[in-house]
Amino acid sequence: MIGSSQPKIVALGGGTGLSTMLRGLKKLTQNITAIVAVTDDGGGSGMLRKDLGMLPPGDIRSCILALAEIEPLMAKLMQYRFDEGCLKGQCFGNLFLAAMHGVSNSFDEAVQRVGDVLRVTGRVLPVTADNAYIEAYLENGDIIKGESNITLSDKNAKIKRISIKPENVKPLPDVLKAIREADIIVMGPGSLYTSIIPNIIVKGVADEIMRGGALLVYVCNIMTQPGETDGMDAYRHAAAICEHAGGHIIDYCIVNKQAMPDELLEQYIKDGAEPVQINKKDFTNIKLVEGNFVHIKNGHLRHDYNKLAAAVLKLCKTKYQPPRVWKYKTQPANTTDN
Repeated sequence: MIGSSQPKIVALGGGTGLSTMLRGLKKLTQNITAIVAVTDDGGGSGMLRKDLGMLPPGDIRSCILALAEIEPLMAKLMQYRFDEGCLKGQCFGNLFLAAMHGVSNSFDEAVQRVGDVLRVTGRVLPVTADNAYIEAYLENGDIIKGESNITLSDKNAKIKRISIKPENVKPLPDVLKAIREADIIVMGPGSLYTSIIPNIIVKGVADEIMRGGALLVYVCNIMTQPGETDGMDAYRHAAAICEHAGGHIIDYCIVNKQAMPDELLEQYIKDGAEPVQINKKDFTNIKLVEGNFVHIKNGHLRHDYNKLAAAVLKLCKTKYQPPRVWKYKTQPANTTDN
């Protein structure tokens, strides 16, 4: 039974970042709705999207597994990736979702059915049922089409903004309903321009978030992402989300302050990433929450999802909500530069 004292949480994003957040949250509440971006067009997901005309299943699969109550062997099977033959590069979990899509009336129905089979805590929803992709507009005037091409673009030209195509992409009604009923909405961690913002710019999503009464929390990445957030500090990450939303969409920004081992840090820097810096003076209308959230797994820096989830739930208990006065005058996200 879902306890009435448990807060209703909407977690919004995509990729490994969102699934990491979900693993921690499910230990603290069963009232979870994961809203997942579906603009991925690369890898195995991109192949299935092209071949079968379905939405990309990869990030959906990761979130379902993060919330699932299944045996370790089944979890391993769902993550199994073929390494030879015509299925080389494909993940079994993606194929399972593709098969369920084939016997369902819609992709979101297929996601719901897979969630039922794997005994998911809460619910996983694609942000839209429409076939959509993103475009990135760079500061040098270039336009990059497709999520998989964004990090391959000129590293010296930063992203100015992104838009979603077609412009009339609509969110699922259940997505808007979950947002309206939420006590907390958590954005991130995850790729800023390819996992988090693609949800925000689906028509109606940002407005629904801003008009609601939920506490709005952004979990900033530990490291910058080469080709996407080079040189961006924590405030600039948060500001980019607000700019695309067209208003104040963050009350709290959770940022890691824990130092990383030098040897591991050197490897990340060699690959073009660096720790996200914190300039406290910039956080005027967003309340900054700092903590030690680093977890090292298989030589990679990850968020400690237990500490992260505890920090989010602690914010809910404070019942403090900063004034939402941060407004922006920016070019609408769905228009094309002249």
